Amino acid sequence: MEKSGGRMVMDEIRSFEKAHLFDLGHPLLNRIADSFVKAAGVGALQAVSREAYFTVVDGAGFDSNNVGPPSESKKHRFPNLRGESSKSLDALVKNTGKESLQWGLAAGLYSGITYGMKEVRGGAHDWKNSAVAGALTGAAMAMTTSDRTSHEQVVQSALTGAAISTAANLLSSVF
Repeated sequence: MEKSGGRMVMDEIRSFEKAHLFDLGHPLLNRIADSFVKAAGVGALQAVSREAYFTVVDGAGFDSNNVGPPSESKKHRFPNLRGESSKSLDALVKNTGKESLQWGLAAGLYSGITYGMKEVRGGAHDWKNSAVAGALTGAAMAMTTSDRTSHEQVVQSALTGAAISTAANLLSSVF
């Protein structure tokens, strides 16, 4: 491939990273929708990859319960996945969709809050916006992932979301 052809491909890839997938008429809506779709895709890949990993481990005959303390890996697997049947495939699709939705909602919420904070604060985008957006997103996700979420779990998720978001913001200038 020529240098000019290779350069054109790289320019296309870079422009895709900067461009939004949607034009909904307002930058806030564009950002939320773009974040939702990209994160939902990542969530789906993560969910399917996790199930593929456990399928390979189970198929190879590895039993993590015999080595060290009992593993909680089975708890995180998709329920109702047994063998190769249409019921198993339906469960995989349903659970992958649910996890994709959770990832997308988290990303859309976080992105919308950071954009709103930036607008309210006169264009300032700093660790404070990230901390608030991470805390609100963490709390919201804690409240939506379980039927019996305690206030301690909500607070812990909010603190974790704020810490991860703030660290990512502060480290973004390092790399």
